[in-house]
Amino acid sequence: MKRLVFLLLLLAGPVQADERRSGFADMSRETQAMQQDDALNPAMLWVAEGEVLWNSGSPACASCHGAPQAMRGVAARYPAYDAASEKVFDLARRVNACRSRHQGQAPFAPESDEILALTALIGQQSRGLPLAPPDDARLAPHRQRGAMLYRQRIGQLNFSCVQCHDDNAGRRLAGSIIPQGHPTGYPLYRLEWQGLGSLQRRLRNCMIGLRAEPFAYDADAMIELELYLVERARGMPVETPAVRP
Repeated sequence: MKRLVFLLLLLAGPVQADERRSGFADMSRETQAMQQDDALNPAMLWVAEGEVLWNSGSPACASCHGAPQAMRGVAARYPAYDAASEKVFDLARRVNACRSRHQGQAPFAPESDEILALTALIGQQSRGLPLAPPDDARLAPHRQRGAMLYRQRIGQLNFSCVQCHDDNAGRRLAGSIIPQGHPTGYPLYRLEWQGLGSLQRRLRNCMIGLRAEPFAYDADAMIELELYLVERARGMPVETPAVRP
C-alpha cells in the first residue's frame, strides 16, 4: 500500500512553488464561491445555532462578554496557556472551561454540535485577521512536542505529516490536491462530511488513513499538534468557518 501511495505521488506532477497557501486556493471556483458567500456557506447554520447558545443559559455567554462581535481577535490567539489548569487550551477547551467555571454547567461533548456551533461563532468574529498565537514561554515545550508529532512517522503506512503537507504539497493523490495543511478555517464545513468538523476531527481522519491509532479528542497530544500547526500558519488570515471539499 505504501509503495502505491508513493507511485501515485510520483505520477502526479511537480510540486508547486514553496509558498504558504491556504487550502482555499486549491479549491474549485464553485467551492470557493460557497465559502465566500455567507448565504451559500452551509457552516453558517452552525454559526446561527452558536448565536442562540451565546444568548442562552443563566448566566449566558453574553452576560460576561456582550455581543459575539466583542470576541473579535480571540480565535486568532488560540491555542493558549491556561494558568489555572497549567494546560494548553484550544478554543473548544476554553469554551468548556468557561461553561464549567462560570456557568456551572457540564462541558459539551467533543465534536458535539454545540461546541462546534460556539467555536464557529467565535471564530467567525476573527475572520480576515492574521493568526497570532501567543509568544508565551510556557507554550514552548508543548509546541516542541507538537513539532515532533508533526514529523513522527506513524501507522502501518509509516508516514508523517511532513511527507504529505511539506514534501508533496501541491501534488495530487487519488485525484485530490494535497494541501499544505494550514488550519486557517476550523471549524469548517467539509463536503465529504456533509457537516461541520473541528481540526481534531481532520487530524484523526489523517491518522486513521495512515492506519494509526488516532489520538482521543481533547487529548493533550492533540492540542500540542494543533499548537504547532497554528504556529506554522502564523500570519495567515482566519477563514472560519471555511468550506473544503
